[in-house]
Amino acid sequence: MQPDPRHIQTKMARHQVMKELDSLCINTIRFLSVDAVEKANSGHPGLPMGAAPLAYVLWTRFLRYNPTNPGWENRDRFVLSAGHGSILLYSLLHLTGYDLPLEQLKSFRQWGSKTPGHPERGMTPGVETTTGPLGQGFANSVGMAIAEAYLAARYNRPGHSIVDHYTYTLVGDGDLMEGVASEAASLAGHLKLGKLICLYDDNHITLSAGTNITFTENRALRFEAYGWHTQTVGNGNDLAAIDHALRAAQAETTRPSLILVRTHIGYGSPNKEDTFAAHGSPLGEKEVKLTKQALGWPLDPTFIIRDEALVHFRRAVKTGKKAEAEWNAEFSRYGKAFPDLAAQFQQVIADKLPKSWDAGIPMFPADAKGIATRVASGELLNTIDKRLPTLIGGSADLDPSTHTALKAMGDFENLCGEAGNLQGSAGGGWSHAGRNLHFGVREHAMGSIANGLAVHGGIIPFTATFLIFSDYMRPAIRLAALMEQRVIFVFTHDSIALGEDGPTHQPVEQLASLRAIPQLVVIRPCDANETVVAWCVAIETRNRPVALILTRQEVPTLDRARFAGADGLRRGAYILADAPHGKPDIILIGTGSELSLIIAAGQKLAKEKVKVRIVSMPSWELFDAQPRSYRKSVLPPSVGARLAVEAASTQGWHKYVGDEGDVIGVDRFGASAPGEVVMGEYGFTVKNVCKRARELIRRKRRTL
Repeated sequence: MQPDPRHIQTKMARHQVMKELDSLCINTIRFLSVDAVEKANSGHPGLPMGAAPLAYVLWTRFLRYNPTNPGWENRDRFVLSAGHGSILLYSLLHLTGYDLPLEQLKSFRQWGSKTPGHPERGMTPGVETTTGPLGQGFANSVGMAIAEAYLAARYNRPGHSIVDHYTYTLVGDGDLMEGVASEAASLAGHLKLGKLICLYDDNHITLSAGTNITFTENRALRFEAYGWHTQTVGNGNDLAAIDHALRAAQAETTRPSLILVRTHIGYGSPNKEDTFAAHGSPLGEKEVKLTKQALGWPLDPTFIIRDEALVHFRRAVKTGKKAEAEWNAEFSRYGKAFPDLAAQFQQVIADKLPKSWDAGIPMFPADAKGIATRVASGELLNTIDKRLPTLIGGSADLDPSTHTALKAMGDFENLCGEAGNLQGSAGGGWSHAGRNLHFGVREHAMGSIANGLAVHGGIIPFTATFLIFSDYMRPAIRLAALMEQRVIFVFTHDSIALGEDGPTHQPVEQLASLRAIPQLVVIRPCDANETVVAWCVAIETRNRPVALILTRQEVPTLDRARFAGADGLRRGAYILADAPHGKPDIILIGTGSELSLIIAAGQKLAKEKVKVRIVSMPSWELFDAQPRSYRKSVLPPSVGARLAVEAASTQGWHKYVGDEGDVIGVDRFGASAPGEVVMGEYGFTVKNVCKRARELIRRKRRTL
């Protein structure tokens, strides 16, 4: 039987109509982006022009999302790692029905708009994470995929998949050049994160040059070596090829996927296509006109959205509501079958701590020898871990040193089974349900992946390494603070007291560097009990990251019957011991391991009839947040003789000691020797503290 010619013609006509609609929609994305950049006279038009087809296919055929509820739990995540192309994302968000009016596109990069130069989480509905520094978004997406895999392993049950979504990320050449992306890609391949799909806008152009002068490696082979599934789409305008590649990526369940799509930056621009001139600057009025003519787009007005294109894009609203409704129905069935798990899942997604999560936390008895605060931290972690199932993390190959292994809580590992050398396993099984993340020696990726875990939701992530290596993590720490995410950064080996490893491993300026980051809470506890309170603060703090700074060496556990309670840490600084009648001649201020030093010095000075106030000041940020009256009660303006003692850079301390005060610190690099020797040589002795204190008192008396 011969096919009906009329049927063939109808099918061809429909195909042609759809093809024309696809072209209209893609050009709508392109020219919303071009017009927004031109109006702002600032931005990056080239990426949106070249990547519009692949973004269009992803957003209209694959990505599951609900524009009316951007926070729907089981949505697919989309990360624009190449954040300089932000206007591409804003155009898609507006067109598909998110609460981002066209006026916001017209206010691109302007004061008070929801369309900043690079995507910022919390500012624009639908933006999952803050991107801009290249490679960060890619590494965040690895964290998101880990979060999805963990929550799925923990909460899904046969016949009930309540956590089942993909993480997609769009990257450019710059992302794949940055080292953090290499670190994250290597780990993602090892972990076999099959629901992570990366679209590579392979346009052969960087901001200032062609990639042929800096980036000629075979990217596909590189990612295959990492353990990724790779595909190449030779024509970035071939929608069918992009569609086919995405379907193949979804079908690959045991490896993350990289789709290399050959695009053309500034596509359609007669004079700037395939040149770096289209990367980071507006096309210019003349070139915009020529580009619109070349692609058959009206010259006026700007910001055109034809009705048929908008109707097509806005189908996402109906589709998204339907997808969420189906998920809600599935969750209802799940709740009836597994009520306890459903209640727990709702609690963790809502970011609520379980009742009595801190019950039974250790309280350490007074001990003159004491223990290292890193050890106290480990004991606390392994007390609360069973009541906080969303507390997940690990170290950059330093668990034995940082004491951050969650014992018997399982290792988050690939699903190939336990095989080979399992040294370093925390115990409790080897699967995506494990709560110990082994990051390997990848500090930068560790921080960025932790940010991805946090923004995904349902996870309280922590990381751990030596304080000196916070330098490797600083970009990620800064972004955690910028996004106001709860990420707990554990740093041990906190000073020159770590000893023989020498100046390469002895932190000096790192504390000051961390304290300079807005929104980051830095806490350096003095003993085991302050460490317990510090962890409680970190877990309870929802809208800021916290850095815990811990000792390698043992420090005395203070007798809280003689000294103020460790809960004073919550206020950042507190009077540990006071002078008679609360009228000191001098205030000694200390943090961390140096607190026991100033206590001993204070006791010696007291025998000389010097009236001393001892202040523990573990966190500047928490102290600065207290009412002025409280701060004055701890550091009264009438007492100008103040001596701060901290084995770190003195930078910033004069804010607290004032013009009449002094600081014993470290403003040079360390040295290789036993820790107690280095500390003594650098002036961290009772004798030197007393000497400097007497000098301050004499100076004050001379002034009076």
